[in-house]
Amino acid sequence: MLKRKLLVLTLVLAMVASLALTGCKKEEEAPAENTAPIKIGLITPKTGPVAQYGLAVDKAVALAIENVNKNGGVLGREVQLISYDNKGDATESVSVFNKLLDSDKIDFLLGPVISSTSLAVAPLAQAAKIPMITPTGTNLDITVGKDFVFRTCFTDPYQGAVVGKFAATTLQAKTAAILKNTSSDYSVGLADAFTAEFKNNGGTIAIEESYTDADTDFKVLLTNVKAKNPDVIFIPDYYNMVGLIAGQAKEIGLDATLLGADGWDSVQKDYADVVEGSYFANHYATDDPSEVVQDFLKLYQEKYKEVPNALAALAYDAAYTAIYAIEKAGTTDKQAVRDALATIDVSLVTGNIKFDENGDTIKGTSIIKIENGELKLDSKVSVD
Repeated sequence: MLKRKLLVLTLVLAMVASLALTGCKKEEEAPAENTAPIKIGLITPKTGPVAQYGLAVDKAVALAIENVNKNGGVLGREVQLISYDNKGDATESVSVFNKLLDSDKIDFLLGPVISSTSLAVAPLAQAAKIPMITPTGTNLDITVGKDFVFRTCFTDPYQGAVVGKFAATTLQAKTAAILKNTSSDYSVGLADAFTAEFKNNGGTIAIEESYTDADTDFKVLLTNVKAKNPDVIFIPDYYNMVGLIAGQAKEIGLDATLLGADGWDSVQKDYADVVEGSYFANHYATDDPSEVVQDFLKLYQEKYKEVPNALAALAYDAAYTAIYAIEKAGTTDKQAVRDALATIDVSLVTGNIKFDENGDTIKGTSIIKIENGELKLDSKVSVD
């Protein structure tokens, strides 16, 4: 009898020991807290014809992420920026996107920067279900039908309409000429929107002339424009091309107020003498007294010893929007982050960031005047 009791006790003790060991094993095998860095990819032109834009974007995103990491990162994890040069080229953009996706295993994509490259990458990001924010791709089609794709800038149709309204109502222009780059979806979209809004406000398009990226001599086109004697000339293109056109317009004595869009940002650095007195739409103004604007300017200038352009401001906002979305989601799960982006509502440098059903922001637009070689906030215009 005693032997049987001892045997039962031994079995019970063995079972208890086994359970204890099993419990320890389970505790030891519990998944560790995820401390791997959160990877944010950036596609931006650091070389090529629009490198000035891309470098500003790269600097601003790096500054935002540096500040985030100084303050403990996100979800207790460091944020890692992986930035590649796409040279402003659509094919190169696709190549580096695939590298970010397949090799770097990014959690979030910022960029590309210009519309043509953003149009190339957006469908790929959508197919891969990678949350994407282009800070500066303004073409309307970038986000259409893509619920994983967002932007922190306004769209081409919106800013084109803003400039058309400003020309007709503020400048009281009755006639306008348009010079558009048919190689650029950006330029064509802006021209169309300007035309519709300018006409809607009683203006007349006196002449419309076209050119391509390959052109460098615009004097024949400008002579045709001069013959029509328009009140304003709308040139929806990037700063490097605008500088060439404006310089040749001055050479032939074409006297009309030049107007542009956000692609003009930084034009005064190299072409101040030929764009003096011109106006263009932009996303923010450095002389805006807003505290958030002035704080950003201070940080950027302390870091880089230069004044940030509008693309830098948009990129800074895009980076923080991504961070806030990840923080709001509480995870890097891509669907959860996308859903958090769709409901984000934050006030940043270029205005209030809140997305509509297409992933677009609708914000007031700053009209900038180039005065004494500097960019001055003239007014803020919106279109209903």
